[in-house]
Amino acid sequence: MSSAGWELLFMMLILKIPIAYLAYVVWYAIKATPEPGIDPTQHSVWRPWHKPEGPRPRRGSPHGTREARPAARRAKVTS
Repeated sequence: MSSAGWELLFMMLILKIPIAYLAYVVWYAIKATPEPGIDPTQHSVWRPWHKPEGPRPRRGSPHGTREARPAARRAKVTS
């Protein structure tokens, strides 16, 4: 058998393992029973995004906050 033939045979045998595992996982998920105590009819309200309430906080800069700048200027002027 040539090199390509062995490669093909190897791939056909080895690549069946993940397919068999996937089939087992799907079979197990279909046959599974729901956990007791969890009511599938009760739904919580899910909102993918809600706008935060109130104004956004100001972003700081690499040179300090906006509140710190006037204090630094006053300190420069008085000294």
